[in-house]
Amino acid sequence: MTEIEVPAFIAVTLGFIVFFLGAFLTRSVAFLRNYSIPEPVSGGIAVALVTWGLFVFANVQIVFDLAVRDYLLVVFFSTIGLNARIADLFRGGRLLITLLGLTLAFMVLQNLVAFAGAVIFELPTPVSVLLGSASLIGGHGTAIAWGPQIEEVTGFAAAAEVGIATATLGLVMAALIGGPIAKRLIDQNNLQGEEGAAPVVGLEYAEAGEPEDQVNHVSLMRATLAAHVAILLGYIANIVIAEMGLKLPLFVPCLLVGIIMSNTIPYLLPKLPWPAGSNALAVISDYTLSVFLAMSLMSMQLWTLSELGGPLLGVLAMQVAMTVAFIFFAFFRLVGRDYPAAVLSAGFAGFALGATPTAIANMSSVTKRYGAAPLAFVVLPLVSAFFVDLANAFIIRFFVGL
Repeated sequence: MTEIEVPAFIAVTLGFIVFFLGAFLTRSVAFLRNYSIPEPVSGGIAVALVTWGLFVFANVQIVFDLAVRDYLLVVFFSTIGLNARIADLFRGGRLLITLLGLTLAFMVLQNLVAFAGAVIFELPTPVSVLLGSASLIGGHGTAIAWGPQIEEVTGFAAAAEVGIATATLGLVMAALIGGPIAKRLIDQNNLQGEEGAAPVVGLEYAEAGEPEDQVNHVSLMRATLAAHVAILLGYIANIVIAEMGLKLPLFVPCLLVGIIMSNTIPYLLPKLPWPAGSNALAVISDYTLSVFLAMSLMSMQLWTLSELGGPLLGVLAMQVAMTVAFIFFAFFRLVGRDYPAAVLSAGFAGFALGATPTAIANMSSVTKRYGAAPLAFVVLPLVSAFFVDLANAFIIRFFVGL
């Protein structure tokens, strides 16, 4: 096996190319366009299939240095925080609590489905968490953290591989089902976006022949500076939080600092131009998320999925079916049955099977086509990137004990 390492600069450059490949595919393939499949998803999966072919037929393994990808994620969540208004958070307080309750219930269901799958396919029952919330809602990081522990408890040598493969396949499914779910809900209930709302991630798609909104270099630099200040303060806050014994991903305090900045600075310094709600900030959000997701999907090692075969695919099929049913029959109805609920449904599919960035990409793709839903972009990350990680640790331990 020949291993080719792609350095960080080339990897991020390929991320741009993959995005434009996805944009071409989305324009060319009616299904991708009509069902709001994000451009970096279609491009990233296409490249991942190519690297899989090289692995199988040419004995070549491509390994990407993803250091820049993590920076893009932090910038993205800082821009989300900068766009948040405290008034919206208070207005969405009930929605936040409802979303949290539904997510906790879903995590239990997800592990019950995985537990049933482990019994059906005669796997050690503690392995079920790696087919459930540890790998799906938890993502690659949680799967990698729990894999060795499950292997030690059960003696199941492939535990780590099962977790990583489940997280990888879940990410693919999460990116593919969010748009179709939202389209079905929007069309079925005759919903539309909020009139006159400022964009949060990206600008709405322009109609044919319609000029796109202008964004100049000053507005972009102002928005970038605000995001970097939020990152700097978030980094300091993360150090303080870690010393208190609480470990959080860096993007969480950056998101919270961004919220604080946008709800204090404009009032303390009213003459200072502030980028919240601007097209420039929306463009930066879209750019960083798109390249992050393109890099994440193009670097997937799909050959790890084929090595695990039927049991993995069988349980994942059960998880996807349960997720779709939960969204249609419970989630959408309980979060309001309106347009923001449809957007949140696409986002919930994204992080329930994949990760928070996938959820945001799903929602962004939907809102570009159908209209803005600002509150969804604030409420969902607070649940998926903060509360869920804390609750997941307890739920995983409970199911491992079974």
